[in-house]
Amino acid sequence: MATSLSSHISLQTSESKISDFANWYSPETGIYSSKHPSISLPTDPFLDIVSFVFSHKHDGVTALIDSSSGYSIPYSKLLPLIQSMASGLHRLGVSQGNIVLLLLPNSSHFPIIFFSILYLGAIVSAMNPLSSTIEIKKQVSDCSVRFAFTSLEKIDQLNNLGVHAIGVPQNIDFDSENIGFSPFHELIGGRFGKAPRPVIRQQDTAVIMYSSGTTGVSKGVVLTHGNLIAMVELFVKFEASQYEYSSSKNVYLAVVPMFHIYGLSLFVVGLLSLGSTIVLMRRFDGNEAVKLIDYYGVTHFPLVPPILTTLVMIAKGATNTENSFKSLKQVSCGAAPTSRKIIEDFFQVLPHVDFIQGYGMTETTAVGTRGFNTQQCHKYCSIGLLAPNMQAKVMDWNSGSPLPPEYYGELWLKGPAIMQRYLNNDVATKMAIDKDGWLRTGDIVCFDEDGYLYVSDRLKEIIKYNGYQIAPADLEAILISHSHILDAAVIGEMDEVYGEIPVAFVVTRHGSTLNQEDVMGFVAMQVAPYKKIRKVVFTKSIPKSATGKILRRELKKLLSSSCRL
Repeated sequence: MATSLSSHISLQTSESKISDFANWYSPETGIYSSKHPSISLPTDPFLDIVSFVFSHKHDGVTALIDSSSGYSIPYSKLLPLIQSMASGLHRLGVSQGNIVLLLLPNSSHFPIIFFSILYLGAIVSAMNPLSSTIEIKKQVSDCSVRFAFTSLEKIDQLNNLGVHAIGVPQNIDFDSENIGFSPFHELIGGRFGKAPRPVIRQQDTAVIMYSSGTTGVSKGVVLTHGNLIAMVELFVKFEASQYEYSSSKNVYLAVVPMFHIYGLSLFVVGLLSLGSTIVLMRRFDGNEAVKLIDYYGVTHFPLVPPILTTLVMIAKGATNTENSFKSLKQVSCGAAPTSRKIIEDFFQVLPHVDFIQGYGMTETTAVGTRGFNTQQCHKYCSIGLLAPNMQAKVMDWNSGSPLPPEYYGELWLKGPAIMQRYLNNDVATKMAIDKDGWLRTGDIVCFDEDGYLYVSDRLKEIIKYNGYQIAPADLEAILISHSHILDAAVIGEMDEVYGEIPVAFVVTRHGSTLNQEDVMGFVAMQVAPYKKIRKVVFTKSIPKSATGKILRRELKKLLSSSCRL
């Protein structure tokens, strides 16, 4: 049954307004179109993302700044460094179609390594550097990884998996005496001559990013050069075009991880086509972030809800926020919904700063919706308007019928940024994308009468912890591998600081003495820190449907009732 945006609005009332939506909603097809004018995308089938990004002319001076050392890379040296690294990789044996793993935190090297790999027609697979050995082994096997860039402490681990691993220093320092970084310096500083460039097509795979999608375990999302080109045009460049100030004068604080599609789309690819300056933080620290905003004159701060909460708390405690944050023009929030209370608190302490939200997925190359505020219209709680060239449907999750504005349903998206497929998983691909190219997102949304989107809830079986996505199925597989656990299910519980925390429901064998600490410790040894179970509920059974599907909503009700006891 569909749910209305406002309880007093009836379907009949909505139908009487259909004519008002004629420019962006079709009642005949149920399709929502972007209210923005369409953008002409490059038609050359042999255009690759490296050539595309560096074909843009701008007057940007400084490209990347490492916040911990102050080391910077000017735009004048960026492409030469990429070409030098590409030559070194070619000499090492990296060739078109090879998959190279980036197991790295935010650093000034990340974009250089990324583009040098794609320059050769090879493919990048990015991963959280805090991933466990088991998680790394799975992705290496799934992608058939041959080469990797990582920290020194991970080299032996990757070598043991048959991967040629290269240690990456925190900064480019050609005088470094650490012998562990010698292979990296030889690659980027060697004089091997220009590497030959293969024929690269827009339809060729560029990146494999991992996502849990709408259900199940993590899957490799295959994104093409054309997907990345569409992302730059429809997300990054288009958003910049909405504002009067010069993009090359903008300074971005990069806290969102580059191995995540949100960070990759902005800090690794898109912003470098505009000439903006990117100040990089390896790890987020609230007080340090405020210092960097003031020191470097940061104008834009893309973040996730937990970081927004921290920023607001620090701003509340500041004696003079106007001077502390005077350079800041805009804060943009994504990766998870933001509460109205936090937004209200934000404007109380930072009234001079613009605030927008956006929506995107790994499967959409971060393209979806984006907020845009004017004096006449500012809807801060909305995730914005559909991006140019994108179409949407809002589907009744019971009947499968499309819904008009002001009714909640599952969001389906279609457009040039939609992924090619899931890696080695035709079944999951067909479940996610229908025969007409519509991607089922699993998110529950509603268009208002002005075409702005609002997120209500998710059908997705994923947990969003501190901006990271966690697939319950991954944690459940670990839990049931314990000899004392008969069955298990994992759900997310709302948390003011982290968004959601993973909670495990566990059914133990008769006579077991397992306690919460035992279960949490067992999982913690096998996953990245952000995937740890934060709470355990012991139960006699896991509620399931007739087909064996875990009824997570029942578990949420059970968790809610237990919290009220």
